[in-house]
Amino acid sequence: MRGIAVTPKRILFIDDDRAGREVALFNLRKAGYKVEAASDGTEGLASFSPEKFDLVITDLKMPGVSGIEVLRRIRKQSPGIPVLVITAFGNVETAVEAMKEGAYDFIGKPFHRGQLLLSVEKALERQRLTSEVRDLRVRASGVERDIVSVSPAMERVLEMADRVAKTDATVLITGESGTGKEAVARRVHVRSPRAEKAFVAVNCAAIPSELLESELFGHARGAFTGAVRDRPGRFRQAGGGTLFLDEIGEIPLPLQAKLLRVLQEKVVDEVGGDKPISVDVRILVATNRDLLERIREGTFREDLYYRLNVVEIRVPPLRERPEDIPPLVEHFMREISPDRGISVPTGVMEALTTRPWPGNVRELKNACERMVILCRGEEVSVEDLPPVPAESRSDDQAGEMLAEEWPPLPPGGLSLVDLERKVIERALRLKGGNITQAAVYLNVPRHILVYRIEKYGIRRDA
Repeated sequence: MRGIAVTPKRILFIDDDRAGREVALFNLRKAGYKVEAASDGTEGLASFSPEKFDLVITDLKMPGVSGIEVLRRIRKQSPGIPVLVITAFGNVETAVEAMKEGAYDFIGKPFHRGQLLLSVEKALERQRLTSEVRDLRVRASGVERDIVSVSPAMERVLEMADRVAKTDATVLITGESGTGKEAVARRVHVRSPRAEKAFVAVNCAAIPSELLESELFGHARGAFTGAVRDRPGRFRQAGGGTLFLDEIGEIPLPLQAKLLRVLQEKVVDEVGGDKPISVDVRILVATNRDLLERIREGTFREDLYYRLNVVEIRVPPLRERPEDIPPLVEHFMREISPDRGISVPTGVMEALTTRPWPGNVRELKNACERMVILCRGEEVSVEDLPPVPAESRSDDQAGEMLAEEWPPLPPGGLSLVDLERKVIERALRLKGGNITQAAVYLNVPRHILVYRIEKYGIRRDA
């Protein structure tokens, strides 16, 4: 039987003593480790990244950047990476200082091969156990969501998410509604050093603009009518963890300036508060809008866009990755009806694969739920499939249909209010009563459309 390939652990070895460095590299490589060397602290810090190494070994006494400084910077950047320090015998005080700064262990010079390998093995084993405990805690928290995919397009998305997760960079996740942007954000969080802290998600389009500032930044008691007590905002609730701002393009311009200040200064100003409050939080944002187009329209700040878009992850729509549909269908069928064992025959799966799915993964899941409900036996049929909705038409087709239905403008004039009401009614009818999709179609924030619907007394099935 062929064994499972084990990826060798990667070590960064930093020491200005060339002879001692070469001996250590020889012994570590002979033991099966993949080792990269650096001749001083400056070179070592330039070579280090949490994606490249599992362990760092550094000498303490080096010219320029000392080993203590190397330790501090690596611990700050990647607290999960263990650091071993090398020190000459008799220099106990420096070794104690290194342990206080977070070094896992220290090795005295000159050291023997067995002593070096034992320290390395113990440090890596402790890292493995710590990682396993952390993973168990994260799974128990229920933060992560399953991402089922086999397509190269989604594999690239997940690879990028895993790479950026180890950093503290702000990430902009783009893609159509229903593609799984929040699931990607949750994956970034659970694979980050902040995984054991809170993951707080906020849908910026679902909160009225006049309440959004208080919701994000919090308010002090007496700040406004009804503020009977201090209330920490979402930034403080996510302290030490991750704040996910969905539909970031819907934040009003005045609030965008305050969000930019939080990103730059790492402080929030509570509504009615008298002093800034420091926050430590990683920011992930998502949108289904073209933010560059919004910048051109003057509805989104360019400086905020570049502050948010340190790394962009685009989640492709389902129509660009049809090979993901069969495994997604099988996953949803098991999830929705784990006890019935309902199967999907080839003909039905082919029909599902050829559909455009404008609502993406969310729409596909709803279709699977419908099939489970309508299925009479242990196998679904084509008759159980939902009809192809009007929103599956292209935007051009939908616009032509709307234009054909629209009467010519009367020479005597008309009411703009009545015109707006009819446009909203037709957009809702076109989108099957789905307010979110109608808002996207009309290019307005969802909470604005909800306000108009309530103002005019429009029924969603109008």
